[in-house]
Amino acid sequence: MGVGPDQTHGVSHHRRRRFDVRVVPHRRRSPLRLQDWRMRTKLATVLVIPSVAFLVLAGVQTQSLVGRSSTLGDFAAQVGIGREITALVHRLQQERDRTAGELPALRDASDEESAEILVTLQPYRDASDQAAAVLRRAAEPLADADASWRDTYVVASQAYQQVGYIRNTMATVLLSDDTILGNYHRAVDSLLTLLAQPTPGSDRPELADAVLRYVQFARAKDLSSRVRAELYAAARAGGYDTEDAAQLPDLRARQLTALGAFRIAATNAQVSRYDEMSVDPAFVAAARLEEQALAQGTAGSPVLDAEQWWAASEERHELMRRYEAEVVAASARQADDASDTQLRETLLVVGGIIAVLMVAVLISVLIGRSLARSIRLLRSQALRIAQIELPEALARLRSVSGGVPQIEVSPAVVRSLDEIGELAESFVAVHRSAVGVAVEQATMRRNVNAMFVNLARRSQVLVERQLELLDDLEREEGDPEQLENLFKLDHLAARMRRNDESLLVLAGTESTRRWNRPVGLSAVLLAASAEIEQYQRVRHEAVADLHVVGHAVGELVHLLAELLENATAFSRPDTIVQVMARAEGPSAVIEVADQGLGMSPTALAEANAVLAVPPAADVAAVERMGLFVVSHLAARHGIEVRLHGGAGGLVARVRLPGALLAVAPPPSLDPAPSPRGLPAAPSRPDAPRTPGAAELPVAGRRPTTVPRPARPVPVRAADVLAPAGTPAGGAGWWSREGPSSAVAAVGAGMPAPPAVPVTAGTNERGLPVRVPMAQLSAVTQPARPERQPAARHDPDPAAVGGMLSRLYGGVRRAEAEETTEMPVPPPGVRSEGGRK
Repeated sequence: MGVGPDQTHGVSHHRRRRFDVRVVPHRRRSPLRLQDWRMRTKLATVLVIPSVAFLVLAGVQTQSLVGRSSTLGDFAAQVGIGREITALVHRLQQERDRTAGELPALRDASDEESAEILVTLQPYRDASDQAAAVLRRAAEPLADADASWRDTYVVASQAYQQVGYIRNTMATVLLSDDTILGNYHRAVDSLLTLLAQPTPGSDRPELADAVLRYVQFARAKDLSSRVRAELYAAARAGGYDTEDAAQLPDLRARQLTALGAFRIAATNAQVSRYDEMSVDPAFVAAARLEEQALAQGTAGSPVLDAEQWWAASEERHELMRRYEAEVVAASARQADDASDTQLRETLLVVGGIIAVLMVAVLISVLIGRSLARSIRLLRSQALRIAQIELPEALARLRSVSGGVPQIEVSPAVVRSLDEIGELAESFVAVHRSAVGVAVEQATMRRNVNAMFVNLARRSQVLVERQLELLDDLEREEGDPEQLENLFKLDHLAARMRRNDESLLVLAGTESTRRWNRPVGLSAVLLAASAEIEQYQRVRHEAVADLHVVGHAVGELVHLLAELLENATAFSRPDTIVQVMARAEGPSAVIEVADQGLGMSPTALAEANAVLAVPPAADVAAVERMGLFVVSHLAARHGIEVRLHGGAGGLVARVRLPGALLAVAPPPSLDPAPSPRGLPAAPSRPDAPRTPGAAELPVAGRRPTTVPRPARPVPVRAADVLAPAGTPAGGAGWWSREGPSSAVAAVGAGMPAPPAVPVTAGTNERGLPVRVPMAQLSAVTQPARPERQPAARHDPDPAAVGGMLSRLYGGVRRAEAEETTEMPVPPPGVRSEGGRK
């Protein structure tokens, strides 16, 4: 694996401070490489560049430029609507001037004459209404643009509506000339006020002069129109009144003032264009007539010819209208150009701002992606190490049985030279240290397991030799009490052997007990019962006719023996432990139920957790050896073991997978001689039976003498599972190669263990000869006929054997106390016969 303090390839202490360890980079850091920047530099770049760009450019420039562009756009739209406003003013001026000349005649005319006069005025009214409709349509988009402009427009609209009311009442209601003409004057003045409403702002004086130009000319044109109306009204009336002498000079003076303001604000081209218009013959003719009338505009002075004046003034008025339209159009173009220029500048600035922001965002994204990618790679490597690589390495080292394997540590996935790259290198160094510690622990655990295996093997050899010695002593022993003690020692030795096998499981070594042919589940359960101390309390209620594959028989017996031992140890001695086995689909279920103390829900959950996931060998595993052994044996063969709370006790449910079940093997045709010199048992169910076989303890085994009542003999799992033809020196219980002869098939529905222990006859003293580990023979059927024993009412064989042992012991003590001396009672005490 190559893990050491100096093997962190490229990781060393370049400069050491207090609480600071730096990693020496693999190459020189380049300021041009983005991934080599320091974390603080990356974060500062990500945060400062977008912030500065947004605050300086977007916050200062964009808002001002957009606001200015919006203002100029509204201004251009308001100036552009001046075309419609001046057109309506022109139509109203024509209607007003014509109406002023027709009012004297309308006042003195009859109904028919009034209708003719109104018909004469109707074209002027229709032209005014049409111009007003055009203005309304043009003003709809600007109704919500500016509040002040909207209010002025509302006032102008109301003034024009008042003109309409005057039209309808002019022929029916007697109104003065000032009232009628005053409504026209107010409507025209309100429209001129609306015309002067656009304001470009204080920073654009040239646009303000453009507005002033067409406004002043429009006012001069309106004053010229009012002078025309006064002169036309006097011509139609046939003379001037007293008010005309004062009003006409005032109107003339105001007109000249407005023209002077216009000439000041107008451009040179506009002034030249006005001078050209003023020398037009029509304009000159109207001006001469106007000057003549104004010079004679006193009471009693002759008036102008009405039709001549109207025709001459109408031509001049049309010339002024065309010039006014040119001035308004020039101002509108100037406003549109200014608005378009401002819009272009705004778009350019906004585009520049967006470009800067995009560059800043792009830089931020690149830096952020670099950081995110490094962090993501480091995170994925950390999770892979924490969840996959390190657990798998620890599992490999934990389950190692031979030499310690080589564990490769993957290098850091982040190769940058910033803090994240240094963190990745540090994390890999930590990973190497963790694997190194795990390797050391695995080596230590391997050594400890090797010690366990050696000690367990030695103890197994000693226990087997002890069992052989006990077999010899039991065959030669004639004293019932000594035989009982030997039986106890024999059983203790069997339990010691199971503890040795538990040590092998603790060390991770497989069991040495193997068979090469399937064994019946009934025999497996009986063999497990024979491995515990209180085997008399185990009752096999219902066992299905199933067989277990040979390589798993030994460890399955061990597993079931641990469960039975637990069930008998934690229940009262006067209760029984029920064992049931049934088939459920492709698997088999074995249930071990006791009537003991049970377990709390918390303890039951903890025990099931241990059974589900085998824990590592530690002090706690040694303290709860049985649970640990069951868990590891079950995991080794895919067996599911669960504990459930039963009625007044505990139920252990063992589910054998279908892979551990096999079909029944064929019966052996050539049985070998039985071990220990005993007669061979029939190997087939239909084999002939000897006379009196019903009275024999085991089929085919006739004792040499009539057997005496004897205590039950504990049996071994080796004798239960070994075939009858296994030679004494052949492969047996602890042979890795398995038995040399075929394993006899176990019939379905095998009855419970017999009440009378299995014996091999009696010796010369009349005592039963014990058959070690022979609870069941390898024959397929028992010798005695099958019948339903009254298991609940038969006396306990152990109790009967103990009673007989005490009886023999009392007889022996009585014989030892016989003597020829007569006992003399104390003085004064009578004997039984009355003698003293």
